[in-house]
Amino acid sequence: MAIADKDDTKRAINQNAPLSSGRPERSKASAWLRAVRPKQWIKNLLVFAAPAAAGVLANRKDLLEAVIAFLAFCLAASGTYLLNDASDVESDRLHPTKRRRPIAAGEIGVTPARIAGALLLIGGVAFGGLTGWRLPVVVAAYVLLTTSYSLWGKSVAVLDLAMVAAGFVLRTVAGAVAVDVPISVWFFIVASFGSLFVVAGKRYSEMVELGDDSGAVRSTLGVYTASYLAYVRSVSTAVTLVAYALWAFEKVGENGGFPWYEISIIPFVLVLLRYAFIVDLGKAGAPEEVILHDRALQGFGVIWAATIGIGVLLGG
Repeated sequence: MAIADKDDTKRAINQNAPLSSGRPERSKASAWLRAVRPKQWIKNLLVFAAPAAAGVLANRKDLLEAVIAFLAFCLAASGTYLLNDASDVESDRLHPTKRRRPIAAGEIGVTPARIAGALLLIGGVAFGGLTGWRLPVVVAAYVLLTTSYSLWGKSVAVLDLAMVAAGFVLRTVAGAVAVDVPISVWFFIVASFGSLFVVAGKRYSEMVELGDDSGAVRSTLGVYTASYLAYVRSVSTAVTLVAYALWAFEKVGENGGFPWYEISIIPFVLVLLRYAFIVDLGKAGAPEEVILHDRALQGFGVIWAATIGIGVLLGG
């Protein structure tokens, strides 16, 4: 038994993998499920934003096409997660939480992860073709963007913020092209700068969480300063709020005269302020976790969505 334990220890060290703890190993299926990060699929709900604002989701065909867009992005996003984790395996092992990811922990090999990631990317683009040719183009643009980010963009300060934010924007565009609804200029600006606000908050929270080791885990964190990221958040928040207000007032007269869209500005501001508060505490390193667990943020979000929903229904 002693010889076996010694060999197990030596093998784990050589492979830079976790040592056996004596507990039953989690199944491969469980490891793969965690590797594709289903929690982060919540970001893909952005594909429903434009169709919902246009009030077309009550139409079965439009709803189906929006769901297809959502699933296409889930496939493509999971593919990028696998490729990114395979590329960052060494730096992830230095991170207090990312080291538990299946690839960094040695539960999934780097080569199988890359093969599966590539297949998911292709599957996402192909699945989007069920709605026509425009959605696959947007999904392909997302794949190109995220691949470029993984290969070199993530190491270029400022560009990495813009590229991650662009991924959120492409999700919004995907929903619009899938159901063939126009996107307001103000709506597009809200999506763009709102995404930049979230990404800048994520980077700041990572700096707080990792402390002096942040530059070793993510090179750009060694370049950014807290004051610079605060500046980016301030600018992006201001633009987002102004653009949202202009979008809301642009909708005047579409809902029977009652200012539902204008009233929605209040809960929208509360959502941003609550999220900014969480960022300031350094606890927004995983936006999906914030959305899933912060009750106040969820409450403000529900009020905002209800206000917008009433406006859409009355305007329909």
